[in-house]
Amino acid sequence: MTSLADLHALMARLGHPVVQAAAATGSGFADGAPYRFEIPSVEGPGVLEAVVAEADRLSVPVTRTSQGSGVMMLTDEEITRMARIGAERSIEINLFLGPRAAWDTGGQAKLTQAVGAAARGNAMVAACVADALRACSLGIRSLLVGDLGALEVLRLLKEDGTLPANLVLKTSVLMPLTNGPTAAIYERLGATTVNVGTDLTVPHLAEIRAATGLPIDLYLEVPDDQGGFVRFYEAVEIVRAAAPVYLKMGLRNAPNIYPSGGHLGAVPKELGRERVRRAALVQRLIEQLDPALAKPSQTSDLGVPEL
Repeated sequence: MTSLADLHALMARLGHPVVQAAAATGSGFADGAPYRFEIPSVEGPGVLEAVVAEADRLSVPVTRTSQGSGVMMLTDEEITRMARIGAERSIEINLFLGPRAAWDTGGQAKLTQAVGAAARGNAMVAACVADALRACSLGIRSLLVGDLGALEVLRLLKEDGTLPANLVLKTSVLMPLTNGPTAAIYERLGATTVNVGTDLTVPHLAEIRAATGLPIDLYLEVPDDQGGFVRFYEAVEIVRAAAPVYLKMGLRNAPNIYPSGGHLGAVPKELGRERVRRAALVQRLIEQLDPALAKPSQTSDLGVPEL
């Protein structure tokens, strides 16, 4: 087994030292682990079942799954099935809220992803609220938010008791978060876990960690439409700088499946299984490069469904 320190010492001996960026010393989650795995694009109960089975087979501790098509693309029965699996396995089941600009009649979102998840008009914010109320009534306790105004509205509804006080509000990668001040704003508006830009350096992540104690969500393998980066060998440095951090396992060179449905056949399930396999590869690498990093486990601070 060759640790990261061993590799750096080897390069230094050869006269080519690795210059390490100064990194923050993160704390960790409630269980003491500095990182967890998130499997994104888990679009329905069938995909969730495939992901859970593959995680068992490969001994990958999946603590959160997230979905991108939205609550409105799932039936009550499908949401309930997903919530039941999450409750039984102590897995946080995160669902995206509402319609979004990219699927609306406007033209700007067709030209740039920067506004793709925005809520166009107050009626669309209201639709996000409707999705949140429906999902929570079916047991979901973790929602993915793509609009800044909708985020604050949901925070207010948590404060007045309309939504559960323990509801996780996760910001989307489509809401740009690339610096510490922005992270602090998201936290003030109600975020409880924040997706950051996919191309941030370790020093950038350290700056965001210094600005907020919220868990950071970062794609370690990035979908093509978000940059297509594969950052496996940065995992240890990223964890050290950003802990507590969710390592999101997207897929490069994979089709966009939003909005998902039966018309895509087995593709979403196979993509889900491959994301778990990618997590297994990263887990092996982290354990080799830094065996001292604690492994993730299921704990009470997760937004596990409540049935």
